[in-house]
Amino acid sequence: MRRYGKDTDEDDVRVRPGRKGSRPRTRIRPKHEDAAEGFVLTVDRGRITCLVAGHHVTAMKARELGRKGVVVGDRVDLVGDMSGEKDTLARVVRVRERDSVLRRTADDDDPFERVVVANADQLAIVTALADPEPRPRLIDRCLVAAYDAGLDPLLVLTKADLAPAGPLLETYAPLDVPYVVTSREELTGQALDEVRERLAGRITACVGHSGVGKTTLVNALVPERARATGRVNPVTGRGRHTTTSALALPLPGADGGWVIDTPGVRSFGLHHVDPSRVIHAFPDLVPGTADCPRACSHDEPDCALDAWVAEGHADPARLYSLRRVLATRERREGD
Repeated sequence: MRRYGKDTDEDDVRVRPGRKGSRPRTRIRPKHEDAAEGFVLTVDRGRITCLVAGHHVTAMKARELGRKGVVVGDRVDLVGDMSGEKDTLARVVRVRERDSVLRRTADDDDPFERVVVANADQLAIVTALADPEPRPRLIDRCLVAAYDAGLDPLLVLTKADLAPAGPLLETYAPLDVPYVVTSREELTGQALDEVRERLAGRITACVGHSGVGKTTLVNALVPERARATGRVNPVTGRGRHTTTSALALPLPGADGGWVIDTPGVRSFGLHHVDPSRVIHAFPDLVPGTADCPRACSHDEPDCALDAWVAEGHADPARLYSLRRVLATRERREGD
């Protein structure tokens, strides 16, 4: 019987067989003070492509990072081969503090969070006006996720040559969300210039479900890095997923900026979002919550916002919009 405590002696020391001369384990990790800084462009099957000093470097996650994930948009520190030559591999040893994190869950009852991108400051919600039809509930959910992550939302409405933008824009007018309207014929004209102006100097993540023209738009913005585009099924109205992993691309022009193309989504779960934080996206309504009951959902008979708005402090349409956005947290996107 093996003994432990004060009565142990050298006979109680356990030695691994076949490991003569092996160094004892230590919890002291190297500081990697000479690590190079990189920007994560894409992550695909465990391989991380980073921009380091103007060229691409392929890397893998170092063991000391443990379960900490690396996502597109991360600023990381790397060691190893930085040449970027074929068959070379560096290691990501640190993920720097993130300025923002855009998350989603597969569904509202799924507690597992998926980080979409890191360090973005704008979320472009791309939706087609037809073929396929707009999905306002998905747009609402993306807006909630943007507000929760601290990202500025931008509506990008595509295929305006197939249907007018007015009805959908009227729905979102109370939210004061900036927007750009494009058509398939104008992807090289004034509309595209307006999109470029909205994205210049910023890190913008593009989200939308399949077939809305998201990747087509990105290809027009960065033509030298064109990605594959797919066809919309005429029966189901669904597009084929042509973007299988997120990719950050530098925008041409003096103002620079980055656009991050993300895979098409069929749902945008909000399990991770605390509904109490959504009110902060409506600063004109925040003062009216001072007299709300504790843990007010802002959609109940005793909510003080009704009286606040009735007294003329805010537009009633704004309160309606808040409650519509909050309601998306409680039901599925397709409802």
